[in-house]
Amino acid sequence: MITCPKCGNQLPDGAAFCNVCGTPIAQAAPQGAPQPVPGQQPMYQQPVMAYDPWDHTGEFDRQDISDNKVFALLPYLFGWIGVIVVMLSAQSSPYAKFHVRQYLKIAATEGICLLLMIIPILGWIVAGIGFLILFVLEIIGFFGVCGGKAKEIPIIRGFGFLR
Repeated sequence: MITCPKCGNQLPDGAAFCNVCGTPIAQAAPQGAPQPVPGQQPMYQQPVMAYDPWDHTGEFDRQDISDNKVFALLPYLFGWIGVIVVMLSAQSSPYAKFHVRQYLKIAATEGICLLLMIIPILGWIVAGIGFLILFVLEIIGFFGVCGGKAKEIPIIRGFGFLR
């Protein structure tokens, strides 16, 4: 077993990356591989795998995702009523809470769009475009839950509140 140098997670021998935090695991070159010459680029390099910092699916238990997928869909389908149902029914599910936080970011942005509607004509146009974009983001979140993913939704993922 190998131990991740960053988070201390136990990994199987030969693992290239930590399955919890994504840290690359340094490994020795296989036997028979040419040894690097000092001052030159090494001939043997570890393969680089893509890591998505916005995908938190690996942080949640598979059983939790499977059991609470329907609850995680409710905020995207029913808005605030869905949030209330999730907080009352699945309050112990980190996966459902993750999607509630994603929806609350969308709802806060919708509130900003409502405030923009105070401005005649230009505010109405900007708010209308904003509502359309937020509707698309809700659809993205909905299909993310259908796929069993816990990926932060684009555009609103940069908002620092509700982490």
